Amino acid sequence: MSTDPQADTAAAENPATPEAEPSAAAEAEADPAADTDRTGPDGARAAEHGAEPPVSGRGGEGESPAGPETETGTGSGAEGGADADAGAGPEGTAEPAAEAPATPALSEAQAELAAQRIERERIARRKAEREAPVAAGAKLSGKAADLLAAVRAVEGGAKPSSVYFDDAPAAPRKAPVAPPAPRPAAPAAVAAPVPSADTVEGVRAVLARGGAPEALAGPAAAALGEDAAGQLTENPWRLLSLPAVRPTQADGFARALLGAEAGPGDERRTTVLVGRLLAQAGLKGHTALEAPVLEKALAQYGVPDPAEALELAIAEGSVLVFHEPLGTPVAGPSENAEDAADAEEVEQPVRVLVGLEGAAMAEESLADGLARLAAGTFDASEDWERAAGSAPSPSASELIRAVAGHGLVTHTGGEAARAEPVALAAAARELGLRVCLAAHAPGGGPDRVTVAGLLSGAEGPGRDTDGQFALDLLVVLDAPQLDVETAAALVESVPDGARLVLSGDPGVLGSAGAGRVFADVLAARTCPRLVSRTPDPGPLGELVSGVGIGELNQVDAPGKEVVIVPVKDAGEAVHRAVQLVAESVPRAFGIPADSVQVITPGHGGSAGTRALNAALKERLNPGPGRFGGFDPGDRVVHVPSAGRALPARVVSADAEGLHLERAGARIVVAKELVESQVRHGWAVTAHQAVGTRWPAVVVVLPGDAAQALSRDWVYTAFGRGERHLSVVHGVDQALPHAVAEVPAKPRTTRLTGLLTALATAGAQPG
Repeated sequence: MSTDPQADTAAAENPATPEAEPSAAAEAEADPAADTDRTGPDGARAAEHGAEPPVSGRGGEGESPAGPETETGTGSGAEGGADADAGAGPEGTAEPAAEAPATPALSEAQAELAAQRIERERIARRKAEREAPVAAGAKLSGKAADLLAAVRAVEGGAKPSSVYFDDAPAAPRKAPVAPPAPRPAAPAAVAAPVPSADTVEGVRAVLARGGAPEALAGPAAAALGEDAAGQLTENPWRLLSLPAVRPTQADGFARALLGAEAGPGDERRTTVLVGRLLAQAGLKGHTALEAPVLEKALAQYGVPDPAEALELAIAEGSVLVFHEPLGTPVAGPSENAEDAADAEEVEQPVRVLVGLEGAAMAEESLADGLARLAAGTFDASEDWERAAGSAPSPSASELIRAVAGHGLVTHTGGEAARAEPVALAAAARELGLRVCLAAHAPGGGPDRVTVAGLLSGAEGPGRDTDGQFALDLLVVLDAPQLDVETAAALVESVPDGARLVLSGDPGVLGSAGAGRVFADVLAARTCPRLVSRTPDPGPLGELVSGVGIGELNQVDAPGKEVVIVPVKDAGEAVHRAVQLVAESVPRAFGIPADSVQVITPGHGGSAGTRALNAALKERLNPGPGRFGGFDPGDRVVHVPSAGRALPARVVSADAEGLHLERAGARIVVAKELVESQVRHGWAVTAHQAVGTRWPAVVVVLPGDAAQALSRDWVYTAFGRGERHLSVVHGVDQALPHAVAEVPAKPRTTRLTGLLTALATAGAQPG
C-alpha cells in the first residue's frame, strides 16, 4: 500500500487509497436504513424547524432505537442524511409541507407570535401546578423532567416552545412512508387512486380552518381517501399520513381545530404517533420495535402515559404485538404442590415486539415460503455428481452437491466467490433445468437479470398460469440487498418443487428497505449454509478481506493497486479526487476517466456527492446544464425506486423528459420526475454502489466524515474496485477505528425466530 505525502505530484504518480469521511455524514451512513438512496437520489429535505424525535438505526436487543439524534451540522451530510441543502425528496413533496401550518394571511413573524401566545396561555393555565416542585415533578424523570425544565425556562423569558415540547432530536433523515399493503403472490402495478375534486375541496376547507397550507389538500385526499375531510375533522393528527408533515405541525393544526381539547395525551394523537414511529423505524431497517423502546419514543413526544398509549393502539388494531421467545425456558416453583409431576413449571422468557401489519405480514409470508422451500428434498442423481466433479473449484463442487439434494441453500463469499453460483447455474442448465440468475444491479452478463426486473416481469422467464415463476432453480446474487417486502414477493413466486439459492457477501451494507433477510436466514440455520473458500485475489482482495474481519492492514501493492492520498481538508479532497479521475488513474493504468468511480459517504457537504459531481462535471463534461441541470454526455444515476441506483448517461431532452442510455437501452424520465430521480453520477454513495464494480475506484474520506464510517461501509466502498483503489484520506485514525470498532448497526426483526419456530414445529412427530 502506497502513501503519498505530497500534493500534486503524489496524486499524479500514486493514484489513491482510502480516506476519511464527513462526520455529519457518519451517522446516516452507519445507518443503512437511513440512507438517501431509500428515498431518492439526493435524499429527503430535512426539516429545519420543529424537528421530531426519530427512531435511530440501532434496534438490537437491549439497545434503544428511539433515542434522540442530533445533527452535528458539519459540512458533509451523511449518506442519506438530511442535510440543509438537500433537494426535495422523491415524492415531490410541496415546499409548504416543510413549514409549520399557519394561516396563509399571516407572515412568518406573525405566525411565530401567535404560536408563542397560545403557548403562554397554556403555560398560564397550568402554572400553579408547576410551581410546586414535588407535586409537579415527583413522577417525572429523564426526558419528561427535561421537558418540564424547558417549560419553566419559557416562563422565565427563554425562547418559547411551539408545541407540547420542543426539545426534540434532529429531524429524520428520510420521510416516513405509509405502511405497505399486503402483496399478491405475483406483484401487479396498481395505479394510485386519484381523489375527486369534491374530496380535495372538502380537505382544503378543513385545512383552511386549521391554518394548514392548502397545498396539502391534494396529497392528503390521496393518502386518506374519499372520506379525508371527515377523518381530519375527527382526528386532525391524521395529517401525519403525509410524510412531509411533522408532529409539531400536526399538533398546531389539531389545536386550531379542537382548541383546549387537543392535549398531548389525546388518544387520537397517541395512536397516530405509534404508527408514525413504527413507519419511521421501518425506514431505518427495523420490521418491529421492542415495546419499551416504543414507549420511550412516545415519551419524547410528550405523551404522559406511553404504556397506556401503546396498549390502546394495540387494542384498536392499528399495530400488532408479538411475543418472541428468548433463550431457553426457565424452571420455577409450581403453585400446585399436590402434583409431584408438576413440581416445577417452565417459564419462557420473551421480548414484546410491536410492528405494523404490512411488515408483519411480509415477514411471516417470507418465513412460510422459505420453510416450504427448505422442506423440499431431492434425490441427487449421478448427473448432479458428475456436474459437481467437473466444477471449476472445490467450493463450486460443494455448492452443486448441496443444491442437488435441497430446496433452499445459502452461499456466502466475496467477489471472487460470485463465480460459484454462476457455475452452479451453468451446470443446472446442462442438466435440463430452467434456471434464472438474478442480481441486485444490472449487468454481469446476458444470462443475468435484476431482481426488480424479474418481479415486474420485464426480465426473466415470466410466470405460469398460477402466477409462479416458470423455473426450476432461482439463484439470487447480492442477497444482503433483499428487504422483507421484496424477498417475500420473490419467494412467494418460486413454485413448489423448485430450488432457491441465496448468495451474497454478508460483509456489505444491508438492504435499503426494512429487514435483514439474508443475515436472518443464515442465523436461523434451517437450511444448508455453504461458505466459499475462494479468496479475493491480489492486494485489493487482501485489503478488503482484512476489513471484513475488523483489520485495516498495510498491503504490499507493487503495482500501485492501492494508493493512499492524504489531504488536510475537504477542499483539497475534492481537488485530489478530480485530479485522480481525470489525470492520474488514466495515465498510470490506462483506465479511461469514464471507468473511474468516485465513492463518498454522503450527498451534502463540501466533499459530498453534489460538490464532487459539480467539480467533476466542470472538468470532464462542462456545460450550461440546459436540461434541468444536465447536458448530453453527463454521467448520471437514475433512482426509479427506493434502493435502486442505476448508472446511465444523458443523451438528450425534449417535451417528454430526459432521455438516458443505460446498458445499451434508451429510457425516458418524465420531466416532473427528473429532479427527484436523476442526479449526476461521477460520484455516488456506497449504498448506490452496492452490487456494481468498476475498473478503478476513488474513495473520498474528508475529515468531517469520521463519524459516518463503519466497517460495512468501508468494506463495501473498498470492494468496488477491480484493478485499483485510491483513498483520498483525511480522517486520520477514524478509519482504522471504524474498521476495528464500529460494526454494522443491528436491526430489530422477527424472521430468525419465525424460521426457527417453523423448523422446530416441522421436526416434531405428527
